[in-house]
Amino acid sequence: MFSKSKINEPGAKPETTTPAAPASAAPTAAPAAPAASDFKASAPKPKPPASILSSDLHITGNLKTSGDIQVEGTVEGDIRAHLLTIGESATIKGEVTADDVVINGRIIGRVRGLKVRLTATARVEGDIIHKTIAIESGAHFEGSVQRQDDPLNPGKAAAKPAAIATDA
Repeated sequence: MFSKSKINEPGAKPETTTPAAPASAAPTAAPAAPAASDFKASAPKPKPPASILSSDLHITGNLKTSGDIQVEGTVEGDIRAHLLTIGESATIKGEVTADDVVINGRIIGRVRGLKVRLTATARVEGDIIHKTIAIESGAHFEGSVQRQDDPLNPGKAAAKPAAIATDA
């Protein structure tokens, strides 16, 4: 399927005797080759550690990151993250949205996540919208649980039932 170019082979230098053909081919081939080699040569960046909000910290406002957050304090506002861990001493008053949510503490508000886990020490007052959920024995939960294929995007889920209701 792929063939090795003879331009890069050591024995291929005598074949490129006409300067006009290689000069026109070189500018087009040269930019493509370094771009491809630069892309492959760059190593993936190491994942930064989770941001930790300590137990003596009280935040009023929304938090948004593409990384991980571990909350041990109090947050009055919405949180959006990749991985969100709510510590046992933490209290969240607002909507929580993350790919993975691990709840050890208290949340008053809606929880949206692809994977949601309520541990034995969890206290949740609000709705949970999830793709997969795990609730350990001893967790306290008041609200409704709804499964969605894409719980992180509330607009898409709301648009589908509206379109069905309009057509019917």
